[in-house]
Amino acid sequence: MEYSKRMNNLPTQFFAVLAGKTAAALAQGRDIINLGQGNPDQPTPPHIVKALQEAVADPATHKYSPFRGVKAIRQAAADFYMREYGVKIDPDLEVAILPGTKTGLVELPLALLDEGDAILLPDPGYPDYLSGAPLAGVSVELMKLEEKNAYLPDYEALSPAVVEQAKLMYLNYPNNPTGATADEAFFEETVRFAKENDIAVVHDFAYGAFGFDGVKPPSFLQTEGAKEVGIEMYTFSKTYNMAGWRVGFAVGNAKIIEALNLIQDHLFAGQFTALQLAAAEALTAGQQCVTDLAALYERRRNVLVREANRIGWQVTAPKGSFFAWLPVPEGFTSITFADHLMENADISVAAGSGFGETGEGFVRVGLLVDEDRIVEAITRIEKLNLF
Repeated sequence: MEYSKRMNNLPTQFFAVLAGKTAAALAQGRDIINLGQGNPDQPTPPHIVKALQEAVADPATHKYSPFRGVKAIRQAAADFYMREYGVKIDPDLEVAILPGTKTGLVELPLALLDEGDAILLPDPGYPDYLSGAPLAGVSVELMKLEEKNAYLPDYEALSPAVVEQAKLMYLNYPNNPTGATADEAFFEETVRFAKENDIAVVHDFAYGAFGFDGVKPPSFLQTEGAKEVGIEMYTFSKTYNMAGWRVGFAVGNAKIIEALNLIQDHLFAGQFTALQLAAAEALTAGQQCVTDLAALYERRRNVLVREANRIGWQVTAPKGSFFAWLPVPEGFTSITFADHLMENADISVAAGSGFGETGEGFVRVGLLVDEDRIVEAITRIEKLNLF
C-alpha cells in the first residue's frame, strides 16, 4: 500500500532525527551533554501534580469531557491573560483548548487556507511550522530572520506577489531558535501589515514566561487591534514544565478560534477532564514557580555566555526563551560543527540549518542542563582549539 501524496510531502522530522543521534550515542555508554534538546529538565511543580492526582481520583472526571474544554480551564485561560497582560478574553468565544500547541499550529492551515494560498513562516523557525502546509496543500513563503534586523521579519522585503498570496502568518517571540524578543512597536507594525493585506496572524507565545534582564516579553494581544487579525497560542509545556502532559490553548480572534474548535470537533473528542483541571490550577495558583524557573534559565544563560566568551567564542546573550543561538567557527557548516561536537566532545547541539536556510552558520543550544554541565561542555569545546 502506498502513502498518500500528502504524507510523502511531509518534511523530515528534524527533532526525531536529532534525538535518534543523541540516543544512539548514549546507548554506547558515552557521557553526552545534551544541549540539543528542547525538553525542560525540571519537574512539574508539586501543586499541579497534586491537582491532577485529586482530579483523577474523582469518578466524575472519568467520563467523556466536553469537546471544547471544561469551563474551568477556559475561564482560567481568560483570567490568566487579564492578570498577566491586561487582555480581556471571552472564555466561551475566544479560547480553544489544544492537545499541545503543536497540534493547533498544524491544524490551522487546514482550517483557514485553500489550495493556492500561502503561509508566511519565519526562517529560521520551529521546524514543525512546516508540517501543516503539505497537509493543507498550500505553499510556504519564508521570512528571513537576520541578526542585522534583531531577528524580526522585514515585511517590506516581501514581494507584492508573495504578500498577495499569503493568508496566514506565524510569529514566535521570544523566539525559537534565536532567543530574540519582540517589542510593542514590532507588534504594532504587524497589526498594520496584517490588516492592510488581509493576513491572519498566529503568535506562538511558547516562551512568553522567559524574558531576561528584567524585561517581560509582551503578548501580541496587548497590541491595539491584534484580536481583529489574529490569535496567540500558549503552552503549559515550558512555563510549568508540563511538556509530557500535552496541553495548551489559543486565545484571540473569535472567528479563528471557532475554526480551531470546529476542526478539533472532528479530529478529537476532548481531553481528559482531570488533565484540564490540573492545567487550570497551573494558571490560577501562585506563580512563584514560574518566577523561579525564569531566574534559573537566566542564571544558566549567564554562565553559558561567560564561559563561551572566556574561550573566545563570541556570542550574543539571548533576550528570552531557554535557547541560545551561537555562531559556528570558521571552516564548519552547522551540521559538520554539530557532528564534530558529538564525535569529539560528546556534546549534542541542534544544527541551525535544521531550522531553515537562514539558520546556516549557527547552532542552537538549550539552557536545559545544570550550570556545572554547561561549564563542562564549554571546557570540552575549549580543548578542541576551535576559537
